[in-house]
Formats: sequence, structure tokens, C-alpha cells
Amino acid sequence: MKRALALILTVLAAPVSAEIVVATEIIRANTIIDPGVVGLKRGDVPGVHTDLEAVIGQEARKAIYPGRPVRKADIGAPALVERNQIVTLIYNSSGLKIETEGRSLARAGEGERLRVMNLSSRSTITGTVLPNGNIQVAN
Repeated sequence: MKRALALILTVLAAPVSAEIVVATEIIRANTIIDPGVVGLKRGDVPGVHTDLEAVIGQEARKAIYPGRPVRKADIGAPALVERNQIVTLIYNSSGLKIETEGRSLARAGEGERLRVMNLSSRSTITGTVLPNGNIQVAN
């Protein structure tokens, strides 16, 4: 009985091997990931992607070298806004809508938070990138 219990505990404690997404070629920062530069490899690494479909079409935030796992922090939505780009800031609350221009202080994709300098007041604010590249400042 003790041997059976020890065997069961050993099997349950053994690490489960899964497939992880790895780069098959150098993926340069700020490039869109296509199917030819990633593949699957057996492994168990926390914080990395396990689904190829979730990686393809995303943008590399930093260089990823062949054989290296694609970490979740290494990729993101393709950038709609470039650093220093002039963007439209939108404030929309309780029937009041204000639009003005701002300068982005970083690159960002749809749904990401972005710091922007309001060109009228020279103050720095944070907003969310909309699908059209405008920045929603408040709701």
C-alpha cells in the first residue's frame, strides 16, 4: 500500500511537459510576427506563450533570438501610435466632448495605456489607444 501511494505521489509530482512557442529565426523588435518565424517546442516554462495563434500577428516588443521561448511580455498588439506622433486626445463625459491634439511619449497598440503630452497645456496625461489611433482620456 505504501509503495502504491509513493508511486502515485511521484507521478503526480512529476512536471507536466507542454508545448511552448519559440522563435525559429531572429525576430527583430517592432516587427509583426508571421508564421514562418515561430514554432512549437516541448517544454514547461512559466510566463511564455503556448498557443501559436495567440502569437502570430502580434508585434515583438524586443528582439527574440532563435530557440528562445516567446514570453508574454515580449509581444503585444501592433503599434497604432508611434513615439512623438501627433494624436487626437478625446475627453468624453456626461455629454461633454473635448478633442485636442497631443504628442505621444511612447509607442502603443490598441487598448494599451499611453502617456501623451497635451499640446495646448503642455501637461502629461494618460489615455487608452482606440482602434483608430485616437487616445481616449476619460470616460
